[in-house]
Amino acid sequence: MSQYYNPKKTRNLYTPNSQFPFRVSRSKVDLFLNCPRCFYLDVKLGVGQPPGYPFTLNSAVDKLLKREFDIHRAKGTPHPLMKSYGLDAVPLLHEKMNQWRDALGGGITFVHKETNFYLTGGVDDVWVNPQGEFIIVDYKATAKDGEVNIDAEWQISYKRQMEFYQWLFRKNSYPVSEIGYFVYCNGHTDREAFDAKLEFGIKLIPYKGDDSWVEPTIFDIHHCLNKPAIPLPGPDCDFCKYRQAVRDVER
Repeated sequence: MSQYYNPKKTRNLYTPNSQFPFRVSRSKVDLFLNCPRCFYLDVKLGVGQPPGYPFTLNSAVDKLLKREFDIHRAKGTPHPLMKSYGLDAVPLLHEKMNQWRDALGGGITFVHKETNFYLTGGVDDVWVNPQGEFIIVDYKATAKDGEVNIDAEWQISYKRQMEFYQWLFRKNSYPVSEIGYFVYCNGHTDREAFDAKLEFGIKLIPYKGDDSWVEPTIFDIHHCLNKPAIPLPGPDCDFCKYRQAVRDVER
């Protein structure tokens, strides 16, 4: 992991009063909400958190789901999962779909003129209902006993992710359904043998989004980045707790 981690960035840092829009991704917005200090250290001072290991199995599930839904996208037909849950929708066929999915190279974007932020996010999928409303869809994968849900406290980040995407599409003047969906894949661990395959159960979880927090948060981020002092850490930030513990023992 160390060969990929640059502990001190010098590029793509926030400069107050720059004439060029500053890129703020959905993940950076989430970082700010989790810990303003880590966000400030990363985006303005160039010291980012060490990256976690990649979730390659989750990425494989994500890639296969996209291929599967793309088959029905090309045909204009509903996926069997939609039928089984009684959802009247089909995968959206749109010329920008690949761009919207590419979080690093494109994504769905919007320039917020008041802050001069170039806001971006890469969506997993978009469906469309008979009313022409876009349905924002996010894929999730796990392996746990029991039913999957989005009720855990830590899953607030899932909900914010969905709402941020809904906000971005609305800002691009697309009609967006207030209901989005999580396609949640749960790997079965109760099989007698592995047999070189992992079986999944798939659940479709509706979520009624509320993006009213997004724009106030963008202004909060702008205010944070234009302050000279490093902000206080988030109350539950493990990185800040670790750095404080190190400082304590080094004294």
